[in-house]
Amino acid sequence: MVTGSTAVEIGLNAAIVTVDDRNPKILVISSDKPDGALLDGLPLGSFDPLHHRTFETGLRASVEEQTALHLGYVEQLYTFGDRGRHKQADDVGPHIVSVGYLALTRNDGEQTGALQRAGAQWRDWYGYLPWEDWRAGRPEMLDAVIIPALKEWAQQPQNEDAGRLPNRHSRLRLGFGDEDFPWDEERVLERYELLYEAGLVKEAVSDGRVDKTGFASPLGRPMRLDHRRILATAMARLRGKLKYRPVVFELMPPEFTLTALQSTVEAISGRHLHKQNFRRLVEGAELVETTGATSTATGGRPAALYRFRRKILDERPAPGIKVGGR
Repeated sequence: MVTGSTAVEIGLNAAIVTVDDRNPKILVISSDKPDGALLDGLPLGSFDPLHHRTFETGLRASVEEQTALHLGYVEQLYTFGDRGRHKQADDVGPHIVSVGYLALTRNDGEQTGALQRAGAQWRDWYGYLPWEDWRAGRPEMLDAVIIPALKEWAQQPQNEDAGRLPNRHSRLRLGFGDEDFPWDEERVLERYELLYEAGLVKEAVSDGRVDKTGFASPLGRPMRLDHRRILATAMARLRGKLKYRPVVFELMPPEFTLTALQSTVEAISGRHLHKQNFRRLVEGAELVETTGATSTATGGRPAALYRFRRKILDERPAPGIKVGGR
């Protein structure tokens, strides 16, 4: 028997990624909070079936309208529809179900003015998930703050609903590579969801899950609603996809040095890679071919320029960069 109904609106979220000066960036739009502060969010538009034939065409149109950015590579991530994800106190509006997308683009600098006029800007994606950046080694905040807080949370009694999940200790060891478990760079979403469930991120406070995180400063820059969860999903997808599809070249200019390619892979994976091993890996996989030209942009010795060898798409089913685990 149906006792009531709730209006549902379909939203379209875009996690738009670029790499600029060896750092991965995410495009955000800042909006006002009730206290007057600004809070970052991913571009969000509504699906209108009268004007958009598909979700993707609706996404492209809304992003262009909001940010003046023309998207290139786009793929659907996941549908985010949990009850309460957009609900605020005294909110009588429709329940919003968002279809999340990952989009990759090259930042050539020509878009900066248009983005600023639209109120959009590129931000370092590790500013939102700082524990994911291992390029300079294991982040200090893991052992100093995060893991001790999660271990304390794991010892607390669990309610009946939590009984359907693996126990907290197991999830902590698997997600954060604690004790004898290795760190898996693809478990981005699992790590964020653990922090949210434990009430350690600002979004848990905003959602009324906890009164406060207990930290003097937040764990990463918070985002509006569940947009940081969408960002974590996008980061996990892109890191995994690096290993079996040549998506990294969507972030590269037509011609590039192997050093620039390595920096981009490191930026996305959050890992430092051995230079000679990386070069052997890329050249051995025949992902690139030399252009015959060189670049002196770094100011040192001329470096050979390469381009993506597109023929590889016809030769192998999974032509990615299979960087190994830690």
